[in-house]
Amino acid sequence: MNEQRATSQAEGSKARTKAYLSIAVVVLAALAAWWFQPDWLYGWLKVLHIVAVISWMVGLFYLPRLFVYHADAAAGSEPSTTFVVMEQRLVKVIMNPAMMVSWVVGLWLAWDGFSFMGTWLWIKIVAVVGLTAFHVFLSRSARRFAAGQNTMTARQWRMANEIPTVLMILVVIMVIIKPFA
Repeated sequence: MNEQRATSQAEGSKARTKAYLSIAVVVLAALAAWWFQPDWLYGWLKVLHIVAVISWMVGLFYLPRLFVYHADAAAGSEPSTTFVVMEQRLVKVIMNPAMMVSWVVGLWLAWDGFSFMGTWLWIKIVAVVGLTAFHVFLSRSARRFAAGQNTMTARQWRMANEIPTVLMILVVIMVIIKPFA
C-alpha cells in the first residue's frame, strides 16, 4: 500500500511541520501585537482573518464533496484509498490550521475592535461555533472513512454540504449588515 501513496510520509510530515510552524508564527505575532498594538496592526489582522476564514470555508465546502464521491467508492479500492489520503491532508494541512487562525485572530479582533459588544457579534460567534462543530463532525467522518466505517450515503453528504453555506451566509450578514447594532 505504501508504494501507491501519492507522496511519501516524509513529505506529509514536512507539510504538517510547516502548518504547525505557521500557527506558531501567528500566535507569536498575535502576542506581540497584543503587547505593542501598533496602529497598522488591526487592518493587517483583519486581512489575516479573512484569508484564514476563506481557507477554512474552502475545506468545509470541499471535504463533504470528497465524501460524496468517497461514499460511492468501494471500501479498500484504489479510489477509496486515494480519497482517504486527500481527506486526511485537507483536514490536517488546510482546515485545522485555518480554523485555528480564524478563531485566534477573530477573537482578538472582536476583543480589540468591539470589546465583545453587540448582539450581531454574538450571533456571528454562535454561527462560527456551528461551523466549528461541523468541522469536528467532518474530521471524525474522515477518520471513519479511513477505517471503512462510513454510515452516510452520497446523497446525505450532498445535503450536509449545505450546512456551512447557511452558517457562512449568517456570518456575512452579521458582519456586513450588523442588523442588531
